[in-house]
Amino acid sequence: MSAGALPWRGRRLHFVGVGGAGMSGYARLAQALGAEVSGSDQANTPFAKRLAADGVLRASIGHAVENLPAGGELEVIYSSAVPEDNVERRAARERGLAERSRAGLLAELTSLRRTVAVAGTHGKTTTASMLVYAMRAAGLAPSWMVGGFLADGEPNAYWDEGEWLVVEADESDRSMLSLDVDVAVLTNVELDHHTAFPSLAELLEAFASFLASARGAIVVWNQPALLELAPRGAQALPAPAGEQGPRAAIELVPYQAPRAALGPEGSSFRWRGHEVRLAVPGAHNALNAVAALEAARLTGAEEAAAVHGLADFRGAARRFQLVGRSRQGARVYDDRTLEHERLVAAFQPHLFSRTALLAREFGRALALADAAVVLDVYPARERAEEYPGVSGLVIAEATADCAEGRPVYWLPRLADAAPVLQGLLGDGDVCVIMGAGDVDALARMLVGA
Repeated sequence: MSAGALPWRGRRLHFVGVGGAGMSGYARLAQALGAEVSGSDQANTPFAKRLAADGVLRASIGHAVENLPAGGELEVIYSSAVPEDNVERRAARERGLAERSRAGLLAELTSLRRTVAVAGTHGKTTTASMLVYAMRAAGLAPSWMVGGFLADGEPNAYWDEGEWLVVEADESDRSMLSLDVDVAVLTNVELDHHTAFPSLAELLEAFASFLASARGAIVVWNQPALLELAPRGAQALPAPAGEQGPRAAIELVPYQAPRAALGPEGSSFRWRGHEVRLAVPGAHNALNAVAALEAARLTGAEEAAAVHGLADFRGAARRFQLVGRSRQGARVYDDRTLEHERLVAAFQPHLFSRTALLAREFGRALALADAAVVLDVYPARERAEEYPGVSGLVIAEATADCAEGRPVYWLPRLADAAPVLQGLLGDGDVCVIMGAGDVDALARMLVGA
């Protein structure tokens, strides 16, 4: 993009919580659009380190008044994880600076390009990343902002020359309702983010509002409860041969789970007459791929080229990502259709509110493993004192209740879990490391990275 075409040239943006998966992407795109950017975070996260390595910004570690650049023409951008009493947000208000949530900034970004927004309780990052690969292979040069690094060292956000922008539509803070959307994708809906949505009915209503905002087309997993969320007037119509791009009327595109041949190294299936081969395992990834391909088709991507692009997709970081092998030869995945002697699951709960409400459900799921390790809660934006008696131990106990004698370990710290897992894992085992916090460090401990 030429200097004269930088729409945010002259703006100064300071990001509080810039080390997060989402906020780091906003900072990256803001700089690409010409803004002067700065930011801070409590920890020097992998996203913060990547911003520094790529010359976007060097984050201040720790929140302090001194982190705010001088001058009155400064916009302070904050995420939902940063409370109102944060010292930098408070200082911004005292200085009379513009203080804005990330939702408002995302709304601005989506107004600059035709936008495909991927929503759903699960699978957003992987589906959006697959979509980027498919569209790039078709020569569409999309911009993107997703919730994790793409494979092969690709950043979590990039501003390119094409007419399309691919984003995740996040329901956790209702920011998905602020987007300017041309093509909306909905992968699934389950009750989550309980502090924002007290009931499933309220969450479904929010997703229905998101789908209603789409101007061009809606791509939805073909499930009755999801199809009911589509607005009246959206129609599921067969696309005429050779037609590309969304129609003038809103088109509803239900997609089916494919009959995929699954293996430890990936899967294959047929889609619209094409043979699709994926290098990422699991039936869930085959389903994500169909959603991505349907959305790519609606943006004008040539089908065969989009399919070819997905063959190069190696997974989004921390989404069922093969990290390596343990000293004894066990495969370690960060995040089953895998050949294994035993499945060992290590889980770090994310948020006290979610732990309190879903402990029994988490326990039943973890109990399916041959052995389970439960760590303590990663608090993110929540505070332990507001949830007395809630810790990872309640999930460990629920898991043990359902495990029918299979071993369950309560190991609160990463440093506690690493040596136990090294002793547990043997050649032929699969270890899946799950959680949205810093539990990825445990995976690296196990493989010696």
